[in-house]
Amino acid sequence: MKLLPLLSIVTAVSCATDLQEKWGSLWQFQGIATFAHLDHVQCLIDREQMFDVGIIGVPFDTAVSYRPGARFGPRAIRDASQRQYSLRGFNHRAMFNPYKSWARVVDCGDVPVSPMDNKLAFQQMDQAFEELLWVGDSVEVDQVPPRFIILGGDHSVLLPHIRALNKVYGPVNIVHFDAHLDTWKPDKYPSFWRTEVSDVNHGSMLWKAYEEGLTTKNNVHAGIRTKLSSLADYEDDDAQNWLRIEADDIWLKGSDYVAQQILKRVPKNTPTYISVDIDVLDPGFASGTGTMESGGWLPRELIHILRQIDDLTVVGADVVEVAPAYDFAEVTATNGAQVAFEILTSMVKKGQIDSKLVKRQVYKGAN
Repeated sequence: MKLLPLLSIVTAVSCATDLQEKWGSLWQFQGIATFAHLDHVQCLIDREQMFDVGIIGVPFDTAVSYRPGARFGPRAIRDASQRQYSLRGFNHRAMFNPYKSWARVVDCGDVPVSPMDNKLAFQQMDQAFEELLWVGDSVEVDQVPPRFIILGGDHSVLLPHIRALNKVYGPVNIVHFDAHLDTWKPDKYPSFWRTEVSDVNHGSMLWKAYEEGLTTKNNVHAGIRTKLSSLADYEDDDAQNWLRIEADDIWLKGSDYVAQQILKRVPKNTPTYISVDIDVLDPGFASGTGTMESGGWLPRELIHILRQIDDLTVVGADVVEVAPAYDFAEVTATNGAQVAFEILTSMVKKGQIDSKLVKRQVYKGAN
């Protein structure tokens, strides 16, 4: 009689295994959408889960200057990533599968962000990334925190991520793929209604990062083709330590030239952040965005450059400004998902971050 409970357990386990084999396999278009069918972990809540790279959505778009809608970007990029999964994740350009390697990669879901109060929203994002990156002063450890790839959201979501990274690594290099400079000084655009909150938007967040001492002198814009107020915009940009690579350099000098310029500027063994505004691509390949600029890059050119710079020490990244309401046939979101995959591949292929790069105290878990 004492064997009955044990037999019941064995039978239950066997039955569960049979059910998993029978019903556990889904096609790519089935099931609940996480990025590339990754495990969903509520990273801000479940602090016991250990992982190496987290995909995290930041559905915030109330700091835009033109068309809104990027708050729906994280969901669109996740939907567009459904043809990625571990059995079909081999990146032939890198000869590597980031989903079947040393790293545990998870989908952290979204940061809950207020859509009605920008001051509150930035407080939420600041605190979220500090907690995600174990920022604090309670315990000093030599283990680096996990890395994150943001799915935006408008481009201002970069700032809270960079602030938290600064508290772990100190100032970081930024490789910024964008049609626009995003180093606009707010005082160049005077307004009666200007406030401290309105100064931080998707066109000024890199200026704010510079003002707060979050960046190094080794920063690169790539794909720039925006209209300017005057050449004074470039002077301001120069003062903030940026190298500009114009969009035209792709066809005048080639994508290898662009990659070489980035690698000359950014030391490969120093903490680096990659930021991709999807409007770096030509509107023919990225209509689903808020501020399109004609004459942009092809997806294959951007992907080639990302592959060429994959030896950089990437401590964080973002893919932003995907606004699916303006998209057609999910082209923009699909390109966003591919870009996130390329950055993830580079992160995992490079290996773990050297703990010697950690400059500040970090803690594991919440205060």
